Parts: sequence; C-alpha cells; structure tokens
Amino acid sequence: MPEASKVAPKKSLGRRIRIGLVVAVIILTLIVILQNTESVSTNLLFATVTMPRAVLLMVTLLIGFAGGALTAGIMLSRRK
Repeated sequence: MPEASKVAPKKSLGRRIRIGLVVAVIILTLIVILQNTESVSTNLLFATVTMPRAVLLMVTLLIGFAGGALTAGIMLSRRK
C-alpha cells in the first residue's frame, strides 16, 4: 500500500499542470479574440462576408480544433 500512495501525487501534479496549461491557452485565446472586434471582409469561395474579426478567429479556431480531433481519431483508430 505505501507504494500506491507515492504514485498518486505525481499523477495529480501532472494533471494539475495540464489543466493549468489548458486554462492558460483558453485565456490567451479569449484575450486575442476580444482585442480584435473590428469588422473585416472575408472571401468564401464565391461570396464575400463581412463579420467581426473575433467571429472569424473563433470560427478558424473551431475548424482547426475539429481538424485536429478528426486527425487524432483517425490515427488512433489505425493503431488498433
């Protein structure tokens, strides 16, 4: 039993560091998005859309996240 109690704090510390990094990235992302509120024109195929830069950044972030998650899912499914 004493060995198991020595392992638990290391896992807890690593988890806290990961959570802290995720929170820091989220805060930095929100700061960048909120500082860019002016409108911009964006060409999407054959249409031009005018939207706040914050919305454009958020959409780009979500597309990137979805692409990364999809790629990770494909890579993990191929390993099995």
